[in-house]
Amino acid sequence: MYTRDGIRLDADVYTPDESGEFPVLLMRQPYGRKIASTVVYAHPRWYAAQGYIVAIQDVRGRGTSEGEFELFIREGEDGEDAVNWAAQLPKSSGVVGMYGFSYQGMTQLYAAQNQPPALKALCPAMLAYDLYHDWAYENGAFCLQGNLGWAVQLAAETARLKGDSTAHKILYSASRNLPFYDPSPRFKESLNKYAPSNFYQQWLYHPDPQDSYWEQFTPDLSRVDLPMFHIGGWFDSYLRGTLRLYRHCLTHSRAPQRLLIGPWGHIPWCRRVGALDYGAEAASPVDELQVRWFDHHLKGRETGELSRPPVRLFIMGRNQWQDFEQLPQLSPQVYYCHSNGLANLREDGGQLLTTPPDSSQRDSLVHDPWRPVPALGGHAATPAGSFERSVLDGRSDVITYTTPPLSQGCHILGEGRVLIYWETDVETFDLCVILSEVRPDGTVYNLTQGYKRIIRSVASPLEIPLQETACFVPEGCGLRLSISGACFPAYPVNSGRGEGRGIPEFIDGQIITLHILSGLDTPSRVIFNLSERLPLDPIGLAGDVSEPANRTE
Repeated sequence: MYTRDGIRLDADVYTPDESGEFPVLLMRQPYGRKIASTVVYAHPRWYAAQGYIVAIQDVRGRGTSEGEFELFIREGEDGEDAVNWAAQLPKSSGVVGMYGFSYQGMTQLYAAQNQPPALKALCPAMLAYDLYHDWAYENGAFCLQGNLGWAVQLAAETARLKGDSTAHKILYSASRNLPFYDPSPRFKESLNKYAPSNFYQQWLYHPDPQDSYWEQFTPDLSRVDLPMFHIGGWFDSYLRGTLRLYRHCLTHSRAPQRLLIGPWGHIPWCRRVGALDYGAEAASPVDELQVRWFDHHLKGRETGELSRPPVRLFIMGRNQWQDFEQLPQLSPQVYYCHSNGLANLREDGGQLLTTPPDSSQRDSLVHDPWRPVPALGGHAATPAGSFERSVLDGRSDVITYTTPPLSQGCHILGEGRVLIYWETDVETFDLCVILSEVRPDGTVYNLTQGYKRIIRSVASPLEIPLQETACFVPEGCGLRLSISGACFPAYPVNSGRGEGRGIPEFIDGQIITLHILSGLDTPSRVIFNLSERLPLDPIGLAGDVSEPANRTE
């Protein structure tokens, strides 16, 4: 097809091998259209066999499409043109749906903002609705591993398209061992030359969410009223964006909205995530559910879509799906940090209890940039998911507070938060907080985590949100809050010197001593939504969940 300014965009089109007219499913992506997001979805031929024309398009300047690729900048107009083109394909019924995750999720929103009449339904998955808060930064901390990895991937492909074999080899090699510490001059030169629009450096040098730079990337959905099937993962780095978009649509749209969140990282969507196997029910049902969604909204078939509860969540630990009429609201439970001052040295030095402490205590955390606490799973590191982390919790630069074994199993659902009273003498520091399950055999598996960059002027206490989750912790297990001053390389190591831009040089790093306070007047604590039972009887894919599923590793 040709855009309104005369740029040729290339697509592969898969058509059902039968007579008649069919709706079109459009995916617009920057990775070479042959991939077609098959890292998480069925091949386009499968969708064509379900009675759809499927068009997988290279966006401007990617694959074999003409033009210059500028991150997200042209996706609104190009997306509108692509929808209009897709509606007129041979054998098209004139209606279009879009699907895809990550960048392909964002291209759906950009196409929708111009309201092309043929576009009738979307399936946006794992996207960053707010590019600053949901992708580039998390609570003021640059998402180093994810951002650098993606920049290197795009730059390597750009070098390949331009025939620069040397730069492609340098970037490809770097992608296998990302240079977080001291990138070589040749790597820097290759990345700066081929990272599209040099977005990586621009993201680094715009650390303020109020900077007007970020406004250009926000899709304008103020007039959009389309049915959307939102798909996320509990360990996906963009879950914040999926939930932000879903909640926006609930309040700004009359069209049906559906939400599905599985126990997955960004890729793949399967039963094994991190070190845990969540069972057969965790295998992705997305392809079948998307077809049912499009059958209803593009073909007008009665599939029962609107009679089902609109929210389906995978409950980790029970390892089964459960349906809800809305995102459930459970009662908040507060656990207070108690300590004998040795919570960074002994497992029994720090406790989480439901009663506030009656005496003051402090735990000292000494962050050494020479040996920062490493990232292990969660939503921001690669690979994502839940891992056994008792060795990390045994480090002296990790403070832990643990509950006694639970007398009854409990569900944890939604967003938790950690409130920390603190003292330090540096200009800025980072805090990583992780909520884990402590099993009777002493193994420890992370459930959810949060990270925040703090400027010293911020008042104490500070609040760190935990990534939203849905899990069941059985009787006999405990809960643990782990606190550290780094989670590297998921986020850059904070030098403590207050740099406002870029990633500090390693030589500028300094030792940071941070005191965590607990007491009657300084009740550091963790708050999360907890219940023995969930609001609805389970009516999800797996049927009855009255008994916990087998917990396999």
